[in-house]
Amino acid sequence: MRSVRVLDTYDVGIGPAPAASDSSFIISDENVWPLYGGAFDGLPCLVLPAGEETKSPETWARCVSWLSQSGADRSSTVIALGGGVIGDLAGFAAATFMRGVRFVNIATSLIAQVDASIGGKTGVDLPEGKNLAGAFYQPGAVWCDPRHLSSLPDRQFCNGMAEVLKYGFIMDTELLGWLSEERPSKGDADKLEEMIFRCCTDKAAVVNEDPLEQTGRRSILNFGHTVGHALEQALGYRNLLHGEAVMIGMVAEAAIGEKIGVTTAGVRARVEEYALRYSLPTVLPGPDLVETIMAAMRRDKKAQGGRIAMALLKGIGESELAVSVDESAVREVLCG
Repeated sequence: MRSVRVLDTYDVGIGPAPAASDSSFIISDENVWPLYGGAFDGLPCLVLPAGEETKSPETWARCVSWLSQSGADRSSTVIALGGGVIGDLAGFAAATFMRGVRFVNIATSLIAQVDASIGGKTGVDLPEGKNLAGAFYQPGAVWCDPRHLSSLPDRQFCNGMAEVLKYGFIMDTELLGWLSEERPSKGDADKLEEMIFRCCTDKAAVVNEDPLEQTGRRSILNFGHTVGHALEQALGYRNLLHGEAVMIGMVAEAAIGEKIGVTTAGVRARVEEYALRYSLPTVLPGPDLVETIMAAMRRDKKAQGGRIAMALLKGIGESELAVSVDESAVREVLCG
């Protein structure tokens, strides 16, 4: 088993998770629990509906009430067993229950194992935007077992590959080269372990430099997410998975970067090429969403004074935060 150290406070372990203690309380979803819940027989568990719509203030309130009613106290541990939605939600419940109890994340989806479980971002979505209510709350441990990925539907596996590609685009060209040669599949645990380890190492390096997203360095991890999050909100968190929306966002933001002179010409085409290798979408579902997306981007957490900010590529493998991005350029790209 390999591990990656984050902030000198916890490890991301790549391998089977250890047994849970008697003071653990599990939060999972209806897709994951039937597959892997047997390892937690006898422990209290809250099983929630699967999907982004579950990541709401109402469900957060249900989680903290359930913890109280189930006898959790300040010595308890909340364990997230699931993908990114469950990790964000359970982490926020742990951060706020009794002003903070221990949190462990057992990530079972690719998108959670390579990205969402690492770095301490927890939260829920609001009608006004994605992840607008939340907290930086570091887990006590994260566990990523590549064998869990064999049960993912193909679409969910490709959804996670969008975040894997992101690391290559923003900072790790060697990862892109490795992906081109190896083409890991969801049933190849050895290759997946190597890929997950590489992504966790990349993310930990950025998080360690800027834990609370105060210097702009950590914002590079949001490449594709300004457009992607706004698109998810415009669609009511339906029809597109998170990675699919982010992939559309990465293609759009590469095009925006080229248009305003931040990104080297030809980068958008390379981003799109990698997207198509994993059957990921690259264009907005329809032009009627543009103004809703524009409004949502002005409320994005990176925005200041209503001015749109984005993590943009300078070239493949190099990125930076761009503040006050020209709205006319953004609109022109989104309108196609």
